[in-house]
Amino acid sequence: MTALAVNHLSKSFGGLRVTADVNLAVEPGERRLIIGPNGAGKTTLFNLITGEITPDSGSIVLFGEDITRVPVDRRPHLGMARTYQIITLFDQDTILRNVTLALLGLSPLRWSPFANLEHQHELVERARAALARVGLAHLADRPLAQTSYGERRRVEIAMALAQNPKVLLLDEPFAGLSIDERRDVRVLLNAIPREVTIVMIEHNMDVALDWAERITLLHFGEVIIEGTRAEVVADPRTREVYLGH
Repeated sequence: MTALAVNHLSKSFGGLRVTADVNLAVEPGERRLIIGPNGAGKTTLFNLITGEITPDSGSIVLFGEDITRVPVDRRPHLGMARTYQIITLFDQDTILRNVTLALLGLSPLRWSPFANLEHQHELVERARAALARVGLAHLADRPLAQTSYGERRRVEIAMALAQNPKVLLLDEPFAGLSIDERRDVRVLLNAIPREVTIVMIEHNMDVALDWAERITLLHFGEVIIEGTRAEVVADPRTREVYLGH
């Protein structure tokens, strides 16, 4: 059984086709890299998988269950978590509170207007444990506004990991990071256990190339190449897409 399967997925906005009959099969525990130039449809594909956009046709299957019509807010309950290319966190809250809020979204307490996060000790401890996994436990009580961009990237990954996902979707986690910050995030990703299947979008193929086991190259919403690192790097179509010749 595949961890994540996308079957003949298509999406258009008006006359612009942004996802064109995409097929994708990711095995449990796999590290899959999705690459492509700007405008290739990478983030749109993630938005379709997570339910933020409804496909025109095709299906999405998570561990054998068709989730194509499952509402976006239900998909984390089925074991799917993601990060975003553009970080959207609460600057005035602490790092710990940001992660705790992510956990609150999966709890029945999200419907209670009287829930006091400071009294939700189980959620707080789970949030602290997630921050420890990304090396930020010592900054838990620091306001997010006082953190670096790289630290914010790690906070977002902690928010996703705190949900104990079976499939983790990472949208350009290396974007905007310094060389040292990229190294830290790469170490973090390598430490995630194989119980978690990871699919990563990256614009720059070189950044995450050594991390990926299989690579899918998108161009104008279509899968152009799929294979091992060696196969994709050696394929002349990869050079054509990135260099134009």
